[in-house]
Amino acid sequence: MILLVPADVLHPRRVDEHFAPEAKAARAVGLEVALVDHDALARPGGAEEAVRRVRGSGSAVYRGWMLTADRYADFAEALLRRGVVVRTSAEQYRRAHELPEWYADLAEVTPRSVWTVGADRGAFDRARVELGGGPAVLRDYCKSMKHHWDEAAYIPDLADADAAWAVAARFRELRDEDMVGGFVLRRFEELAAAEVRTWWVDGECLLVGAHPDTPDELPAGFDLGGAGPLVAGLGVPFVTADFARRADGVWRLVEVGDGQVSDRPRTLGPDEFLSALAKR
Repeated sequence: MILLVPADVLHPRRVDEHFAPEAKAARAVGLEVALVDHDALARPGGAEEAVRRVRGSGSAVYRGWMLTADRYADFAEALLRRGVVVRTSAEQYRRAHELPEWYADLAEVTPRSVWTVGADRGAFDRARVELGGGPAVLRDYCKSMKHHWDEAAYIPDLADADAAWAVAARFRELRDEDMVGGFVLRRFEELAAAEVRTWWVDGECLLVGAHPDTPDELPAGFDLGGAGPLVAGLGVPFVTADFARRADGVWRLVEVGDGQVSDRPRTLGPDEFLSALAKR
């Protein structure tokens, strides 16, 4: 298996510093490491340039910065022309990366959600009315702005149309050209502890650790419960699922992500991480 990692922007023959520990650990367990140009990869039409240093053939896994589903599809096609097959197909990547693709299969263990196609007010208001009154959390198909909680993420009451739209408009402004798909409104649920990030390979949960935002906080008593078969049923080779305990003690699914572009907390060592990945 080949591990594909981003090259350093200033030193293109070196691994990006953020992923260097994983590249080192990959070599230690016998994996080949190849560099890709993330800036080219993120640019429409740049995939061929991005993979020009990839040599060899066979199966590959990407560990790098987030890509849109369209750019990932270009990436997979460019690699295939070089005889390299990514273990996660473009369809599977979109299934894990965009909430509307995974929500139906996991609806029973995650907050109720509705979404729009596009980012105009009319579509937002229709979604707002569909979800009903009360508090909600706003995001797009791939990402929230939780670090701008009061101004661009949390809506205290969906029944207040103008106040809700003010949050949505600020979210749209901050995401700008990076906004994916449309608005997603999720019913707000009070959480009682930090999130847990779980790592799944071929439908099996291989690692449980802290969330990268709270690397030193791993809540006790985590229990997958009925969510395990649902996550496994997504059919994505390498996926992450983030959980948090609700105020009533129930563990709830907060987010799903493609494992290739999900960040690893510093408290989860690269050796343990890559060893788990290489075994599959």
